[in-house]
Amino acid sequence: MSKNRKDVTEQICFTIDPESARDFDDAVAIEKEGENYRLFVHIADVSHYVKEGCAIDREAFERGNTYYLPEYALHMLPERLSANLCSLRPNEKKYAFTCEMLINPKGKVIDYDIYESVIISKARLTYDQALGIIFGDPDLEEKFPHVVKPLKHMEELAKILIKEREKRGSIDFDLPESKILFTETGDPYDVVPYERHFAHRLIEEFMIIANITVAKHMEKTGEPFIYRTHEEPDMEKVIKFVDLVAGLGFKINYPNEITPKFIQKILKKAVGTPEEQLLRFMALRTMKQAKYTVENIGHFGLALETYTHFTSPIRRYADLVVHRMLKKSIKKKFTKKDLQELPEKLKEVAQQCSKMERVADDAERDALDMLKLRILSGHIGEEFEGVITGVVSFGLFVELERYIIEGLIPISSLEGYYIYDEQNHRLIREDKKKSFRLGDRVKVRIEKVDEDLKKLDLSLVES
Repeated sequence: MSKNRKDVTEQICFTIDPESARDFDDAVAIEKEGENYRLFVHIADVSHYVKEGCAIDREAFERGNTYYLPEYALHMLPERLSANLCSLRPNEKKYAFTCEMLINPKGKVIDYDIYESVIISKARLTYDQALGIIFGDPDLEEKFPHVVKPLKHMEELAKILIKEREKRGSIDFDLPESKILFTETGDPYDVVPYERHFAHRLIEEFMIIANITVAKHMEKTGEPFIYRTHEEPDMEKVIKFVDLVAGLGFKINYPNEITPKFIQKILKKAVGTPEEQLLRFMALRTMKQAKYTVENIGHFGLALETYTHFTSPIRRYADLVVHRMLKKSIKKKFTKKDLQELPEKLKEVAQQCSKMERVADDAERDALDMLKLRILSGHIGEEFEGVITGVVSFGLFVELERYIIEGLIPISSLEGYYIYDEQNHRLIREDKKKSFRLGDRVKVRIEKVDEDLKKLDLSLVES
């Protein structure tokens, strides 16, 4: 079954995913060696089953990634592959591609190995179950006794990696997310916050360190590859952001150069203040979009010189191609022809994956907004708390906190005559007795909902 593959079927590895997950891209395992940690990140070996140029591969290239819509996923790969054959389901022998790393107490990878493997996942945990075990829930410890010790080591290592990432200057845009609740007949009826907690961070950190290790390995070889890159923002945009932050009353110096640490510092100042979410949102707007490129130009948001996407080949085509390049590298299979032709080919893949990622993001956002509007159409005339997220000449954009969706208060609906102060993101009444500024909290009433135009009309409730 597994010629040339490392057999790690005896190892205690397991998956941690959302409750609703059906395809399992990654499993993790850990061993403590003195003061160091040996972390295993096992990724579903999709490239073993999906050969370059086959019909499934061509279709996956066109799609670029899986689209996650509320209550529905449009998969990049056929379900037989994504949820069955490739998926690292518990208690089944599976082919994986493994990044094994020895990490010291400072969070540095001091040794690594990358190889094809055979694994058996010993448990399928949800994020909440993993958190429960970390917190010592006796029922969960009894249900999953074999993962208790590994999870405690993982908790230690994740905390080290989080600290190291912060020290580096990585920017945390942790914006609130929401999920839609549906009735049994599939009608949306409510929006609730989607809670991200420590177990999410733990898996995120392990995936990031594996992505870094793989990217550094390929950069060292200088062989053709796809990197995940993020350019630094334009100075002009950053200055505008700093103006805004200063306008909100935060003490801040203007930067001589733009570094991730500078943005991180601003966001740290805002933690726990009423403006925190707004500033995260505005900082994100200041950034350029991350993308896939053949040239390694670093990742500004993560404060990294080298990064890639290796950990989700079931749902991202870029990762599948990264696996193929990595296999060529570790098996010394790059031909002269490859070295000449691949950079151009990979450029096309990178552009397509970047483009389809935008399409997926837009589709996912639109689907969420349309369902939220459908729910809100049953709340016309009701009042909600919100935050002003945009000030324009024709009115105020307000995000409803409860639903995380923006609506517009037209300037014509405000009492009195208002002047638009663009520089300070304000609308000021002519008599100077009233003004509205970016970040102000307001009470609004829902006046009109238009699902087709994706528009939400609000009016101000005078406090």
